[in-house]
Amino acid sequence: MKNKLLLIVCLLGLHLSLWAQEGNLPYRQLPAPPASLTAGAVVARMVDGLGFRYYWATEGLREQDYDYRPAADVRSIKETLQHIYGLSQFMLKALHQEVADQPGMEAAMRVVRQQTLQNLATASAILQQADEQTLYTFTLPRGDTSLPFWYVLNGPLADAIYHTGQVVAFRRAAGNPVPAGVSVLMGTKK
Repeated sequence: MKNKLLLIVCLLGLHLSLWAQEGNLPYRQLPAPPASLTAGAVVARMVDGLGFRYYWATEGLREQDYDYRPAADVRSIKETLQHIYGLSQFMLKALHQEVADQPGMEAAMRVVRQQTLQNLATASAILQQADEQTLYTFTLPRGDTSLPFWYVLNGPLADAIYHTGQVVAFRRAAGNPVPAGVSVLMGTKK
């Protein structure tokens, strides 16, 4: 199983680097649903839904949008996107994947966006291949201990979905709403 996951991650890495070179990022549209309904496929589809929402929540953001915050004690859009990136790394760590260092707060937001989308696509590919027994081996690192995979669902995955919604609301308040025609149900943009 480990060799199979390694092969999938390597192939996905190749595809992701090609996407990045061509300017195409994952999740412009939602991938086709998995052929079978398994525990791993269900979680992968949740990650794909997040990826699609994140793609369109961040598409077309302007430089001035990144500094927008609705109140002084609230994260800016840029800080929120950095947080979502960290959550995507946390999910990969739970799937026993090595992760790159988080780009600093001064990293170009296109790099943060690209790496977040790549992390989500990698997590989805791993989860699509995971059977129930494999899911039990995935744990969420927490200090000197680790938590069962269940905590990935209500922790970083749910949190990233929540914060992606915040980005949508913040950019609308900043005067730059999500592009028209995005259907989160169908996973497409007209």
